[in-house]
Parts: sequence; C-alpha cells; structure tokens
Amino acid sequence: MPKPRLKVATKCQPRKRARPKDVRPYATLFKALGDETRIEIVALVAHAGEPLCACDIEAHFDLSQPTISHHLKVLRKAGWLTSERNGTWIYYALDTDALEHVQTVAGVLTG
Repeated sequence: MPKPRLKVATKCQPRKRARPKDVRPYATLFKALGDETRIEIVALVAHAGEPLCACDIEAHFDLSQPTISHHLKVLRKAGWLTSERNGTWIYYALDTDALEHVQTVAGVLTG
C-alpha cells in the first residue's frame, strides 16, 4: 500500500523554534530516563498510587540492592521521585512536578 503524500506549503515559512535556554533545564529530567530500569521504576512508582518502600521496588527487579539504590538516587536527583525516611526504610513517590515539567517541554517543542 503506497504511503499518502504529505500536503506541503508552497512557501517555506519560518516557524517558532524551541530555544536551548527554554529546554535546557529539563535535560536532566529526560537524561534520567535514558535507562530502561529507571523508566520501569518510574512506571512502577507511578502506578502504585502510594509511596513504595525501597525494598518493594528492589523486589520487583532481578538486580542488586546497590544497583537499585543508584537508579533511585538518579531519579530523585533528576526530580522524578521524592523520598521520605520512615525509621530504617525509605519510601519513594512520583514527584508531581515532574509530569508538569514534561507538559511544559511538550508545549515548548510544539510551539
């Protein structure tokens, strides 16, 4: 089946571009998702609906505790997760600001 042809304007018109200074603050947020384990951790925590203990997150993966701790640290520093200590346990939740940042970047990219 042939692909439909795109309708192209007869004259090129400059479009508003995303300026680096507009999107640079969000680079760390997206770099943190550059690993499939971290994407899965964010999805796991987001779908939990309540803060998850680090031990529950670790139990979901076939990775060592130091590796999971590293991923959690990267996600926390990037702004994807918040953490709260309760005794010897640390509980992680999705940082609601992260989703707002993603929407902001989408708005900047689409003009």
